[in-house]
Amino acid sequence: MTINVLAICGSLRAKSTNRGLLRYAQANAPDGMKIHLADLLDIPFYNADLADKTAALEKLLQQFAQADALLFGCPEYNYSLAPALKNALDWASREPDNHLLSGKAVAIMGAGGGMGTSRAQYHLRQVCVYLNLHPLNQPEVFANAFSGAFDNDGNLLDEKIQANVRKQLEALHSWLQRLQPRA
Repeated sequence: MTINVLAICGSLRAKSTNRGLLRYAQANAPDGMKIHLADLLDIPFYNADLADKTAALEKLLQQFAQADALLFGCPEYNYSLAPALKNALDWASREPDNHLLSGKAVAIMGAGGGMGTSRAQYHLRQVCVYLNLHPLNQPEVFANAFSGAFDNDGNLLDEKIQANVRKQLEALHSWLQRLQPRA
């Protein structure tokens, strides 16, 4: 059985190092895992007054529904998580009974300044608690985006970080099987 993982990048930049982490993960997913990258570029800000969902939003919600697990590329903006990532979670959480998120396994990775995106990732973990998401504890992936670990297009070059990403994907696979033994 193939595990479907929805990868969501909090950065909207095409050359984002966080998007680069997710592209690397997608290209190096372990056997039995397929990673799909979400596109948040046209997702409107959450607003309960919006009567009709846009096509981009409908697609994102369908991707959440089809996902067995989630993988977040979490940039750090002003010591916290990026609004695009939080917005995607806000939309998904408003579906009846939080059925698109509740109980799903999550892995978090991020590239940013000197501490990677540690502060943002810890804020994201707080959001996960409320949404009944189950983040993987280890290994954590904190990458310094300005240390030469990425090229100018945001592609991950550093072999140590690459190995850590692969370890995290293997751990996510095992974590999902512990949470949902049939997966």
